[in-house]
Amino acid sequence: MNTVDFEKYAKRGSHGHLIGIGGVSMSPLAEVLMGQGIEISGSDINESETVKHLRQLGIKVYIGHRAENIEGADFIVQTAAVHDKNPEIAAAHAKGIPVFARTQAWGSLMREYDNALCIAGTHGKTTTTSMSTHILMEADRDPTVMIGGTLPLLHSGYRVGHGNTIVLESCEYYNSFLSFFPTIAVILNIDEDHLDFFSGIEDIKNSFRRFAELVPKDTGWVIANADDKNTVDALHGIERRVLTFGTSESADVRPDNIEVKDDGITSFDVVYKGEIFTDIELRVPGTHNIMNATAAAAAAMLLGVSGDAVKRGLSKFGGAGRRFEFKGTVNGADVYDDYAHHPSELKALFKAARQRGYKRLICAFQPHTYTRTKALFDQFVEELKQADIVYLTEIFAAREKNTIGISSKQLAEQIPNSVFCENFELLEKRLREIAEEGDIILTVGAGDIYKVGENICRAQ
Repeated sequence: MNTVDFEKYAKRGSHGHLIGIGGVSMSPLAEVLMGQGIEISGSDINESETVKHLRQLGIKVYIGHRAENIEGADFIVQTAAVHDKNPEIAAAHAKGIPVFARTQAWGSLMREYDNALCIAGTHGKTTTTSMSTHILMEADRDPTVMIGGTLPLLHSGYRVGHGNTIVLESCEYYNSFLSFFPTIAVILNIDEDHLDFFSGIEDIKNSFRRFAELVPKDTGWVIANADDKNTVDALHGIERRVLTFGTSESADVRPDNIEVKDDGITSFDVVYKGEIFTDIELRVPGTHNIMNATAAAAAAMLLGVSGDAVKRGLSKFGGAGRRFEFKGTVNGADVYDDYAHHPSELKALFKAARQRGYKRLICAFQPHTYTRTKALFDQFVEELKQADIVYLTEIFAAREKNTIGISSKQLAEQIPNSVFCENFELLEKRLREIAEEGDIILTVGAGDIYKVGENICRAQ
């Protein structure tokens, strides 16, 4: 099945059933499809605020997966976590009802919009998609938005708009973004990750090139990081219109006159081919966020957004959920949470935190997946050494089983001033004991480590 097939089935008056409908990318999909006159039902494992919201819209949502839930459906859309053994998928196959991946559905819907801004990269996708959302909202473009995290502006990770622009965070894992139809494809960077799926960096670069080649040859644009060698390599000789961003003189769009002020705000000019497009005051720290903002500004240019709207939108951006998110204080120490789960992201995070002038940087890190921890072990050790004190929790398994016998204990053995904590209760106790004024405590990882920061701050 492909996106063309999806368009045959997803027509006004048809009935679509979404498995995992309460998910971050499935719930907005349900709303968009419903808005096109399609009857929607769905199922999810748990009750949630999202499920309640969908029911209020008139969508029937079943809790639990059962074969009878798909009765009357003309097509099925499945979330990535659902597999063929799911009783609803099995029933659909038995009845000959077509089953589509959510990325195929989103890819099909994308073709309904004049502008499809797809933001990809190993790092920075959520932040840059969020920045672009702020800009487009400020420019009154009424965009449809799909973000892989929570944006305070939206009070969620998505928005169903009525304008002619859709903005999607576009993930390379399992080649998901190859189901999309971007008119503007942003590549922030390409790094070695998801090695449980990709064979190595060349395989990853090939995937990103194929993503860029989805852009229409004469009418679309690729926005690419001129400072990132892997991105430059991946796009070498590509027959598409390319707009580059970066700090190098050769980049089309550049940040210039960068100044970090005493209040933590970073100011800089966005320069397009030697001319100032706009000036920015950014409330989120770090060189990586200057680059993210520059990429978002470049995309806005291509969408015909004014420099003033870019300036206003970015000035109001305070970060996406779990991206250097302030949680509170404990014993006078500031506590932040961050989703960083790759060595390159740790490096950028620590650099941003150091710019704040704290006395000590204390990191509580929860590695994410066994395969990533093993494949990037030495890089994790190198970056975690940069913190003054490191607490390590056990690896967050996510979708994996530990068939390779790796543990966070092995990281702790290689990192000075590090301690392995068997559980969150012990970690919280240690952090409360050590925290003092002048410290920054970072809870870091893509799992459930954020609960630690929330708990120690709540106890104050």
